[in-house]
Amino acid sequence: MKAPGSPAYAFYHCMSRIVDRRFLLEEPERDQFEKFMDEYAQFCGVTVINHSVMSNHFHLVLLVPKAPEIPLSDEELLSRIEGLSGGPGSKATRQQLEWFRQGEQHDAAEALRQRFLVRMWDLSSFMKSLKQRFTQWYNKTHGRVGTLWEGRFKSLLVQSEGEALAAMAAYIDLNSVRAGLTDDPAQYRWCGYARACQGDIAAQESLRLVMAGAQRVSPDTLTLEQALDQYRTWLMVRGEQNEGTDAQGRPLRRGFSPEAVLEVLRAKGRVALNDYVRLRVRYFVDGLVMGSRHYVNDVFEKTRQRFGPKRKDGARRMLGVESKDLYVIRDLKRDPISRPRVLGPVDAASSGRGAPHS
Repeated sequence: MKAPGSPAYAFYHCMSRIVDRRFLLEEPERDQFEKFMDEYAQFCGVTVINHSVMSNHFHLVLLVPKAPEIPLSDEELLSRIEGLSGGPGSKATRQQLEWFRQGEQHDAAEALRQRFLVRMWDLSSFMKSLKQRFTQWYNKTHGRVGTLWEGRFKSLLVQSEGEALAAMAAYIDLNSVRAGLTDDPAQYRWCGYARACQGDIAAQESLRLVMAGAQRVSPDTLTLEQALDQYRTWLMVRGEQNEGTDAQGRPLRRGFSPEAVLEVLRAKGRVALNDYVRLRVRYFVDGLVMGSRHYVNDVFEKTRQRFGPKRKDGARRMLGVESKDLYVIRDLKRDPISRPRVLGPVDAASSGRGAPHS
């Protein structure tokens, strides 16, 4: 769902899978995907707040602003076009646009500009461009033809203030943990948190935005170091179960296992949000809109025509999580949380490349 009206910006969680959920993205493919992701984010004018690229799917959290009131200059536009690696005809586009300007054919120049401008500051255009470009590269590299992705991407509108955006960012960074590839997402290099830990300033700025939103404060009140520390604490909280003591007699803590958390939920109990995001929770992909009760209800009222006449409001609680500020618009009464499954021979062989978790 896209943000209703014309907000200055909106945040989205997007996810897409490889066709037939096949494990096709090895290390070189994930590296190339991130390269195209960065290029098309720059071209389209969107910001990648967080991401995780697994072996058969990817997640993105995107900040999509509305188009600026002052149009891009010709040089700004050409710079974005030329920033796309392997972009067909970028040199020819520059020559053609300059020729139109020199001949005072400004209508023709504007028509040429619009071919590119319509692809900017738009969620669907960014996702389409990224997926198509990667498909072209993958098929050429591996000598294949045909579609690579399993249908259209899924998207969820996320509130920037409160718990929603921070919970979503953590859920995405913890993909590699849920897949059993690592205990620390900082060690999985194809995610936003790993980039931030490696010193990527843009990734660190994104985490500062996320943590400021969680605390409802201005990003300027947090240093990059403070934001990183706060986010790591958010990621690595392990629950309150004790498991013996260390050499100094201090209690050792461990997080709930997926099985233990599910037992709590089956008993109609609630678990801390930090443990909740360690599970494969459908709300984070299929909830349609995520945020506070007021935020979700406001989106509901602005998109009332999309829902049945009997529905009175939009906000629905996320079952099983201890949160006073986290709601979704889609009620997932049936199996909102996927159960742990036993890996078969094929899955076990593939798990080192990224198990099929979302």
